Amino acid sequence: MSNAADRAYRQIRGEILGGTLMPGIHLREEALADSCGVSRTPVREAMRRLEAEHLIRRNAAQRCFVTNLSLDEMAESFALRAMLEGHAAARATERICAPELARLTVTNEALRAAIAVDQPDIAAFLEHNRAFHVTILEAAHSERLTALLASVVEQPVVLQTARQYSREQLARSLAEHEELVEAFRHRDAEWARAVMTAHIRRAFHAYSETFKRQPVNDDEAG
Repeated sequence: MSNAADRAYRQIRGEILGGTLMPGIHLREEALADSCGVSRTPVREAMRRLEAEHLIRRNAAQRCFVTNLSLDEMAESFALRAMLEGHAAARATERICAPELARLTVTNEALRAAIAVDQPDIAAFLEHNRAFHVTILEAAHSERLTALLASVVEQPVVLQTARQYSREQLARSLAEHEELVEAFRHRDAEWARAVMTAHIRRAFHAYSETFKRQPVNDDEAG
């Protein structure tokens, strides 16, 4: 992949995962080329890669859309992520170091601050939530596990779900993070695995409820 195509790939992928390009949106090469500051050829190359990663779907008319996964497909994605992140948490209990534990605690305090204001700061919540999970994956010290998690279809579902969270749901997510830190401090792999698995499963049910309230977008089929 050329440098221009790689740059376009990273930008488009980031906008899909960040929720700027939402599921069902029609992706036009010319607009993407302008946005990425490249020609249309690198954009085509980037889109083929994103299609292979299932982040983009092409319809019969060869029009490209951000993938709008079915609830069944998302259920499978969450199930895989629960297994993999549960394993990462269990593995991290044996390898996590004091600086990483301290980083998790600091991140949780930032999460607490994000939800303590009159109007919870969802953008900050998402940023710190991601940092928390990344720290756990780093503490697991497994390139294979990192690669497997990266291969699970990613969607900006956390963004869609978090926007629907009540303050109580956000607080519960934080409480689960704090329980994970306690499991790490006690070096209890099964405790950490159980909490992380429940954490991901609860997120799936929150996503499922949000998904069922959304209108159906039929553009991809046409």
